[in-house]
Amino acid sequence: MNSEYLTVSEITRELKGVINPNFRHVFVRGELSNAKLWRSGHFYFTLKDENSQIKSVMFSASSRLKFKPKDGMKVLIEGKIEVYDKNGYYQLYVSKISEDGVGELYRAYEQLKKKLSKEGLFDENHKKKIPNFPKKIGVVTAANGAAIRDIITTIERRWPLCEVILFPSLVQGQLAAYQIADQIKKSENYDLDTLIVGRGGGSIEDLWCFNEEIVARAIYDCTTPVISAVGHEIDFTIADFVADLRAPTPTAAAELAVPPFKEIKAAINQLNSRSYRAIDNIFKVNKQKFDYIVNKNLFKNPLEMYQPKEIILDNLINRLEISSKSLIKENMNKLKFIKNTYVLKNPDNLIDKYHDKYLMQINKLELLNPLHTLKRGYSLARSEGKIISSADDLKSGEELEVEFKDGSVNTKVI
Repeated sequence: MNSEYLTVSEITRELKGVINPNFRHVFVRGELSNAKLWRSGHFYFTLKDENSQIKSVMFSASSRLKFKPKDGMKVLIEGKIEVYDKNGYYQLYVSKISEDGVGELYRAYEQLKKKLSKEGLFDENHKKKIPNFPKKIGVVTAANGAAIRDIITTIERRWPLCEVILFPSLVQGQLAAYQIADQIKKSENYDLDTLIVGRGGGSIEDLWCFNEEIVARAIYDCTTPVISAVGHEIDFTIADFVADLRAPTPTAAAELAVPPFKEIKAAINQLNSRSYRAIDNIFKVNKQKFDYIVNKNLFKNPLEMYQPKEIILDNLINRLEISSKSLIKENMNKLKFIKNTYVLKNPDNLIDKYHDKYLMQINKLELLNPLHTLKRGYSLARSEGKIISSADDLKSGEELEVEFKDGSVNTKVI
C-alpha cells in the first residue's frame, strides 16, 4: 500500500518530464505584474491576462532590455516553460521581451531607415556645423512640456546672450509628425543660428512621430543646423540619424547648442590678462632699446656726427680749388704759346704759301685735260659712253659718237 504513495519530488519530476517536451520554445502575450528588476540584473515578474497568471524570470535582463518595464505594460515574450523543483510550480523562463505592438513598428522603422540611408539622408557630408556663438535659437516642441522649460533654463544659464524662439507643436499622436514638419519649415523665416527639434522621454509609441518620413525630410531640407533632442538615451530615432547633431535629451541639446558663458568669460579675462602682460613686456623691452639709443654718444653730441664730414668736405673743396687753378694756368700758357706762333703772327704769309701750291696743282690738271688734245686737231670716239682706243674694239654697223673741239657727231662703222 505504501508503494502507491509518491513523494512531492517524484510528482514534480513527473510533471517536469511531461511539460518540457511540449514547451521548450513558446511565444506568450500578456501583462506585467509585480515587476521588479533586481540589483543582480535579473528581472522577476508575473505575466497575466484576464483569467490566469504565470511566474516569470529573465536572467541578466538589465543589459538586454531596451525599455523600462513597469506594471500594467503589455508585452510579447519568447522563452520556455519548466517546473521549478524547489517550489513545485511551473515557471516561464524569458529569453526575449518587447512591448506589445513594437514588432510592427520596429519593422516599419527599419524599412524607412534603410530607404533614407540609401538616399543619402544620413551621410556625414550633408551635416552642417553647429555655430559656436549663436544669437538666436529655435525650438520645435510642445508649448507646455518639460522639454521647452529645460531648454530655456539651460540656455539662460549657459548663454544668456541668446534669444530662444518656440515653434509649438504636438509631439505625439497622429497629427504630431505633420505639425513638427510644418514648424521646421516655418522656422526658416526667422534667421536662426540653430534649431532644436525634440521632446522629453516616453514609450516608443509616444516617440514615433520622430520616426516619420515627413519629419526626416523636413530636417534634411532645413538650411538651419538642426539638433535632434528626443528624450531617450539608448535608442535612436530616424530624426537622430538625419539631424546635424544628436542629443540624448532636450537639456543636453541646449548644452550642445550654446557655449558656457562663465567659462567663455573666464577664458576672455585670462586672455585679457595675458595680453596686458604681453604688451607690458613689449613696452619694457622697447623702453630699454630706446634708452640705449638715447644714451648713445651720438645723440648726446650730435655735432660729432657731421664735424668729421665737414673736415673732409673742406679738404675736397681745397683740392678742387688748387686743381682748377692749376688747370687754368696750364691752359693759359698753351693759349699764350699759340698766340706767339709764326702762323698767328703772319697769317698772310701762310695764305700766300698755300695759294702758290694751289696754282701749281691747277696747272698740272690743265696739262692732263683731254679737251686740250682736241684743240690741237684731235678727236675722241665713244661707243655707248665708253672711249674707243683701238680699231679692233669696233664692229661693223656699230654706232659711234665722235667728239671734236667745237662739238660732236654720230657716225656708223662700215
